[in-house]
Amino acid sequence: MAEAEEFLAVARAAKDAATVLAPLPRAPKDAALRAIADALVAATDEIVTANADDVERARRNGTSESMIDRLRLDAGRVEKIAEAVRQVADLPDPVGEVVRGSTLPNGLELRQVRVPLGVIGIIYEGRPNVTVDAAVLCLKSGNAVLLRGSSSAHSSNSVLVRIMQEALEGTEVPAGAVQLVPGVTRESVKHLLRARGLVDVLIPRGGASLIRSVVEESTVPVIETGVGNCHVYVDADADLETALKILINAKAQRPSVCNAAETFLVHAEIADAFVPMALAALKDVGVTVHGDERIRSYGADVEPATEDDFTVEYVSLDIAAAVVDSLDEAVAHIRRYGSAHTDAIVTRSQAAARRFVATVDSAAVAVNASTRFTDGGEFGFGAEIGISTQKLHARGPMGLPELTSTKWIYTGDGHVRL
Repeated sequence: MAEAEEFLAVARAAKDAATVLAPLPRAPKDAALRAIADALVAATDEIVTANADDVERARRNGTSESMIDRLRLDAGRVEKIAEAVRQVADLPDPVGEVVRGSTLPNGLELRQVRVPLGVIGIIYEGRPNVTVDAAVLCLKSGNAVLLRGSSSAHSSNSVLVRIMQEALEGTEVPAGAVQLVPGVTRESVKHLLRARGLVDVLIPRGGASLIRSVVEESTVPVIETGVGNCHVYVDADADLETALKILINAKAQRPSVCNAAETFLVHAEIADAFVPMALAALKDVGVTVHGDERIRSYGADVEPATEDDFTVEYVSLDIAAAVVDSLDEAVAHIRRYGSAHTDAIVTRSQAAARRFVATVDSAAVAVNASTRFTDGGEFGFGAEIGISTQKLHARGPMGLPELTSTKWIYTGDGHVRL
């Protein structure tokens, strides 16, 4: 069967499955998710073996260690994936929730209720845990899913999808509700991008080039997730120890993820006190600083920052840095170079915090907290489908409610319009 025909077969299977899945109540969906979690744990050795093939291929291809870390699965990570599935099963089902309702003056009872989107296509890079996270969030919210991971994780993704499909065979959720897009070529992605009518929405997760190509080339509606060029701004009224703790956590706790800090900005009034201690602490945890001229004046080990250094998502132990003369200059820098993902201020001034929150136009803004908290799990949503940086439909971490649309239902008693 040609690749295009293979794609049409799995897309139609997903469409048929979505029709069966949409009206299911919570209990059978939760039972299906728990079956998936148990099956993943039982197949740990098989998953880790398949993943080892992907990791070895990545090393042969010269992939960076930070990207290999995103790719790697071991027994502990498989258990965490399964636990995340169980957590999603425990979350409230958004389908059927009444968003708003009223009785109109003419007696019609009006309700706006949440309904599944239908078939969701996910295009993502690297991390095979996304294969499971995305699938179970879609299932819980009543959607079928078409998964197109990167070729670098194809062995892992193939095994994970097969295990999930086999687990669904004994449940009321049709196995066709979870599908892997056939093929590893660019053409297989194009089939998904052109599947208007079979796929209701696409969600890309990955780097800037992937997201841009999906947005520009897709005929299917896209929920645009964004890269994470996140900032930590240390205000003139910051507590320096608190600022240092937040900066190190935001950059170094897990540098390969989208909510890690990629730039820190320091108010000039506290630069003499804060920058030397920050440079020393960052060096201690292996972070290379790319600084502007004012930052470089505090340390010989600082790399000169280029324009690109302030726009890049490093996903590595690198960070850009600059000294600014005011909060407004920090906000202007963030608006110019940032990606509207997550930006943080460290300050003891309520006025500064309020102005920062009001003027930074990002999906998430943190006050005296690390950027690393922008995450569906940390927000209590369960495993997220992605972090949207657009302004339509959903913004920020996308949990279960963001994977639904709404339907208007009105009930009368023989009402006719006059």
